[in-house]
Amino acid sequence: MLKPLGDRVLVEILEEAEQKTAGGLFVPDSAKEKSQRGKVVAVGTGKTTDSGVKVALEVKEGDTVYFAKYGGTEVTLEGKNYSILAERDILAIVE
Repeated sequence: MLKPLGDRVLVEILEEAEQKTAGGLFVPDSAKEKSQRGKVVAVGTGKTTDSGVKVALEVKEGDTVYFAKYGGTEVTLEGKNYSILAERDILAIVE
């Protein structure tokens, strides 16, 4: 598995359920947008300030989050899709 560094977060991308239009037509996978929701799998040690102080991340393993559409780097490991994001690319935690 990957261990993110610094203020980076490894998020498993959660695929959206099958989509249907108002008229009842199913949207094919090739026409769907990339999901912006995922589950935090691993977090880095935190951001280091200019004065050398470590600031812990606000997210933790197991959190479900929404992240920026074009943020991060996508990777595929063992058949699952992940995104490596800076904490600033995470928009919200689902409670």
